[in-house]
Amino acid sequence: MVPPGARVIVAVSGGADSVCLLHVLQELFPDAVAGIAHFNHKWRAEDSDEDERFVAQMARPLPFFRAEGVPALGNLEQNARRARLAFFKSLSATVALGHTRDDQAETVLFRFLRGSGLAGLSGIAPASNGIIRPLLDITRAEIEQYLRERNIPWREDSSNADRRFARNRIRHELLPQLARDWNPNITDTLANLADLAHEEEQYWQSEIDRIATTHLIHQAGAVELRVGPPILAAAALSGGILPPAQARRLIRRAIALAKGDLRQIDFHHIEAVRTLRRRVKLPGLTVTRSFDWIRFATADPDPPPPLCVTPPGKFLSPDGLTEICVDITHPNACVTLSMEACQICSPLELRGWRPGDHYRPQGHSRDHKIQEMFQKARVPSWRRASWPILTCGEKILWARQFGVADMSVAGGGDKVLRIREVPL
Repeated sequence: MVPPGARVIVAVSGGADSVCLLHVLQELFPDAVAGIAHFNHKWRAEDSDEDERFVAQMARPLPFFRAEGVPALGNLEQNARRARLAFFKSLSATVALGHTRDDQAETVLFRFLRGSGLAGLSGIAPASNGIIRPLLDITRAEIEQYLRERNIPWREDSSNADRRFARNRIRHELLPQLARDWNPNITDTLANLADLAHEEEQYWQSEIDRIATTHLIHQAGAVELRVGPPILAAAALSGGILPPAQARRLIRRAIALAKGDLRQIDFHHIEAVRTLRRRVKLPGLTVTRSFDWIRFATADPDPPPPLCVTPPGKFLSPDGLTEICVDITHPNACVTLSMEACQICSPLELRGWRPGDHYRPQGHSRDHKIQEMFQKARVPSWRRASWPILTCGEKILWARQFGVADMSVAGGGDKVLRIREVPL
């Protein structure tokens, strides 16, 4: 966690765990400790300020970084934690926290009671996102023994005994009862479970990294997951050829990418996506299924505005994924329209699909509604509004995947319109 040459800021609250962490790091890596950080939550009025003065005194002559803030209404524990993490992130350095083996056990039990899956049961990560936790395998009792043997003072936070907080009820009521009535080694049992789950998740992280490149697509501000052929069997997510362990983790990855986090996402949310038929609302996310695709998005896309096209030139497609190249050239070029036959005049218009759109593609004997062609081609519903279509007045000249219109006449013309779509 602290390689040669590393510089670490130690987060110190004033309690036994963080005070011990500071002394251990200063003893083992005296040149690595670059400063001390303290967040004053102002929960205990003068006592909170005394904690800050105590830590500031410990910091000398090291740099002292501090912030303060009263947690917003709602879940005070979660809001306080988010405020601290935001502060640590703002320091732009590796930050060491004093989480212990007891904290790990409490976290695992807390998440289990909330219905967490294996990822949640992996508990507190030893190192993640610029934060390290060197004491994660050390118990609170060992830490206090260390401090007493060396006559190192620390401050007790009275809020740690406040039963209004769920974690305190777990610490002072539930865990002691489990140790007394069920398993005297419950702390080690839960911490070991976290270690096993963490190792499992490390493996699955690399595995999902690999398969996500095949199955997940970032498109138009959303994440799309293909659940049908040719990549996966049509029932893959709900029990087909894709094992449930992979399917669930693939869904979790898609949610995390689309939403930015997995907060408030529980087991039943993942299962709702696995068995999805049409549409489901998740916390902060809408998930829609259409044919062989599932779309994860925080909001529905707005229909793109039409774009005037004057050939020759390259024009961004309505979905922003490709360029539509429109040139005036000679009749031998492929994917072309006779300008004489079409009586094409500039400007043309590049737009998305609209209900009622129809035309006769080359090689067809009659007009087709583009909506019917979407159904036959299994085009997902959310892609249709931005599906590139080139028009001249009310006449459709070309549509993605379905080709140019059949507008040939005897004799043709000496100039043609060539239309190509190229990826960005």
